[in-house]
Amino acid sequence: MLGRRVRRARADEHGDPLDAVQERRVRAVLALGGVPQSDLPDGVQQVRLRLLERTANGHEVPRDVSAWAAVVASNLAMDWHRAKRRQERVGERLSALRVLDQPSGEDTSVLSLAVAQGLDQLPHAQRQVVVLRFYADLPVRSIAEELGVPEGTVKSRLHTAVRALRARLHEDEVV
Repeated sequence: MLGRRVRRARADEHGDPLDAVQERRVRAVLALGGVPQSDLPDGVQQVRLRLLERTANGHEVPRDVSAWAAVVASNLAMDWHRAKRRQERVGERLSALRVLDQPSGEDTSVLSLAVAQGLDQLPHAQRQVVVLRFYADLPVRSIAEELGVPEGTVKSRLHTAVRALRARLHEDEVV
């Protein structure tokens, strides 16, 4: 107990919420969780950031920072694997979409013009989420945070907008 207080005091003196022992433990949890060595420093920084955010938001410092940091590191390792699988699935879908015969410049120009016209006809809220999601490549969570709306609202607007754009492109016989 006294050792933990001394370690916490030392860490606070330097502004670092994790001491060397806690950092080694976080690295070990991340490594055992399958995170590659090259990503370990980022993982440790994420744990630090979450601890600093926690205290900045008025929450108490966890009683056992080391245990709390290990749990956060474990969650980060799971998130890393989910993101990796998501990237692999996106890559698979993109490679499946590749067509050996590339459309002509005229075909892509017609498609681009039809999409732009379709976007112009969407309500502002739908157009906004489509642009943020597909042109700015922002995840749904970030869009929701930036717009101050629930994630479900963003998903609903995206679904409705994409359905409307798809119908427009089929109606105009572009696709």
